[in-house]
Amino acid sequence: MAEGVPSTSVPVKKHILTVSVEDYFHVGAFEGAVLRKHWDRFESRLERNLVDLLGLLAQNQVRGTFFVLGCIADRQPELVERIADGGHEIASSGFWPRGIRGMLPEELREDLRRSREALEAAGSGPVIGYRSPRNWLKKQDLWVLDVLCEEGYVYDSSLNPIFRRFSDDPRRYEVHRHRHSVREQTIWEFPISTASFLGLRIAISGGNYVRQLPHTILKHAVRRWDRKCSAPLVFYFMPWEIDSGQPQITSLSTFNRIRHYRNLSKTRWVFEEHFAKYRFQSIREYLELPAVERPKERAPLRQTRTEDAIEWEERPLPDAQPVTLAIPFYNEAENISYLYRALLELRRRLGKKYRIHLTLVDDGSKDNTWNELVARFSSMPNTQVLRHPENRGVAAAILTGIKNAPTEVVCSIDCDCSYDPNVLESMIPLLENADMVTASPYHPQGNVYNVPEWRLFLSKTLSILYSRLLNERFFTYTSCCRVYRKSAIEALDLVHDGFLGIAELLIRLKQKGGRVVEYPTTLESRLFGESKMKIARTIRGHLRLLWEVRSGRLSPSTRAQAAPP
Repeated sequence: MAEGVPSTSVPVKKHILTVSVEDYFHVGAFEGAVLRKHWDRFESRLERNLVDLLGLLAQNQVRGTFFVLGCIADRQPELVERIADGGHEIASSGFWPRGIRGMLPEELREDLRRSREALEAAGSGPVIGYRSPRNWLKKQDLWVLDVLCEEGYVYDSSLNPIFRRFSDDPRRYEVHRHRHSVREQTIWEFPISTASFLGLRIAISGGNYVRQLPHTILKHAVRRWDRKCSAPLVFYFMPWEIDSGQPQITSLSTFNRIRHYRNLSKTRWVFEEHFAKYRFQSIREYLELPAVERPKERAPLRQTRTEDAIEWEERPLPDAQPVTLAIPFYNEAENISYLYRALLELRRRLGKKYRIHLTLVDDGSKDNTWNELVARFSSMPNTQVLRHPENRGVAAAILTGIKNAPTEVVCSIDCDCSYDPNVLESMIPLLENADMVTASPYHPQGNVYNVPEWRLFLSKTLSILYSRLLNERFFTYTSCCRVYRKSAIEALDLVHDGFLGIAELLIRLKQKGGRVVEYPTTLESRLFGESKMKIARTIRGHLRLLWEVRSGRLSPSTRAQAAPP
């Protein structure tokens, strides 16, 4: 029988298992909340999930096709080796996790070639298959299959013919050959398996559908297909779908939160049930193509470098400016892993220009924040971890950081990285002619990203009111992302220790004749955990502060006796 033509006399019926290899933060459900610049700040869970998955497949004697992103093969080639050593086929899912919509054919060609080179350099063997990393192909996207033909791919698995997609071309529901629109070429297509239900087709063989739809319905649909259809079922899922302990991104819409997190624990037992009932193979095996030969002698598997193995040593220039970065924490254990990587990136980026000291202040947290801070940062050079015995508020924590800073220039940021720490590179030089530089997303040249409308309305309204009382226009009074001159700040005696203290700090500095500069920047929503701001309480507090400014009770010479709101 010719290679690439599946046999019609297979003694034992086998279905096809496919795995789309991506980390949990690469997914389409996070698009709009997680940007590509954030990826390096996330703790990768891919290796642990792959090890778990490969063990599960080996235990059940299952082999499949793994569609791997080129960016993963490029940065973690040892994962490709692990998959191939398990007897599985390696195929391409493009280089970056992006959809093909909006791509030009030449852009797709470049992406395909780059991905193939990365996979084959990592030890995949010849790459002959492809799956789009995002956006299942629709009828208008079938030009992609023509490009795959021209690039020498043997098969694709990017169709999910759900609902009424391809209702006028039902051959797309099963494994079939796609003929090039112009040339005498074909490519095998392995669509995700679907079944008709109330006039619409639903996916029955994996992914989000397994987690969201009743298992009884899908189980019967799979059994019916197995008994009545000669074509194999094409199953699929992602390694993160068996990881119920993954971090929770809080800035998602309700729809995307359900889409990504609901029933994560269900995927494993559903597939374990399928593995016990049915036989599985890779697409390469189905096409009866020769297995990729692995080298007999190879170097030991490389281990993924963990954060604990990364050196924090800075190599600043002899004349590098010393700068302190003060960061307040209150019940922020979920954010510390992400912040750790953001600060690592910042030190690498600015290490030749600034000698960065870290002053981290736990403001009386009641969760595991203190233990996380000590574990991550206590052994890091030029770092001090301080603790308030009880919660005093974000402004008090920043002032503690400023007063304990070993440098005259002190920066502060929110620990949730709602302001990108890298913006400090542009803000620090502005302190040369100022006592405070404050990030200003509400400036006409500033921006906000994925921030609730109520927060925008509140902050902008307050800024207008404060500006009128002070007779000087500032667009943002409530930003914690700032650069201070320590000598101008440490003697200020604040009334309010919490969120109001951030605005009060700017007001008192101006009342004493200090110079404040705004720097337009972008404010993003937090990714992990919940904001500690109590909306109604904060509004009441700002109204009180406005009255204190208006009545003269908040002045350089008079300290109000009001309790913090």
